[in-house]
Amino acid sequence: ERVWVRELRMKELSRKLRRNQTEAELKLWQAIRNGQIKNSRFRRQHAIGRFIVDFICPEKRLIIELDGGQHNEQIPQDEERTLFFEKQGFQVLRFWNHEVFSEFEAVLEKISQSL
Repeated sequence: ERVWVRELRMKELSRKLRRNQTEAELKLWQAIRNGQIKNSRFRRQHAIGRFIVDFICPEKRLIIELDGGQHNEQIPQDEERTLFFEKQGFQVLRFWNHEVFSEFEAVLEKISQSL
């Protein structure tokens, strides 16, 4: 029963995060949704274990995380998350929010190469 309750909370949190995306998340989502890059389907704000990832392409085992300024203070936690995902067989790409705005084509190219 406890697992079910945790999964329900994670789904609720995922929905809340989808409704309150950052500007960088919205910009990237518009470019990667509906198979626009290499016909690959992404989900946004998807729960994996005790974490919620920004974007995931389950078929290609690719996770994309966007980091804002607050991530400067949580580097060890981000490294723990990345290690957890890699142990599950995922490749993790991390971009700073400002990269999405200032180097958008390079971000999309890196995602395309990783797919």
